[in-house]
Amino acid sequence: MSIGVHNIGQGCVTCLDYDEHYILTFPNGYGRQVNAVFAIFIFNTVSILTVPWIELGGECSINCSKTGYNASIIFHTKPFYGGKKHRITAEIFSPNDKKPFCSIEGEWNGVMYAKYTTGENAVFIDTKKMLTIKKKVRKLEDQEDFESRCLWKDVTYNLK
Repeated sequence: MSIGVHNIGQGCVTCLDYDEHYILTFPNGYGRQVNAVFAIFIFNTVSILTVPWIELGGECSINCSKTGYNASIIFHTKPFYGGKKHRITAEIFSPNDKKPFCSIEGEWNGVMYAKYTTGENAVFIDTKKMLTIKKKVRKLEDQEDFESRCLWKDVTYNLK
């Protein structure tokens, strides 16, 4: 048993310090139990042998119109037998290039490694060692009606 969510549309991330805008698409989301659930129909009982998990799967992209750099990212779902969860591969392209200058692989919630066309290999990012950075968000009164925080402010208030 599992459930999947196909994310459509795109997001926009703005890096204010660099005046760069990134358009990105989203991977699909899955609530999994298929690989880990075995039904035992002895005496009409069902037994779950392991804990369900959430995973991401599918392709997405990140593009910056100002610089022309773009990335193609694949979130790999866990195979039915063996394999690992949370795997990711990506390729990063310079403007107007068809071949990537950098390839990324690893776990999206762990360590990712970069392989550059220069032959250099390095840790691209270790998400477990990342520092938390406070978001810069405009005040609600300065946001457009359909910006996320403004649109969902009543829901957020009532959840709190």
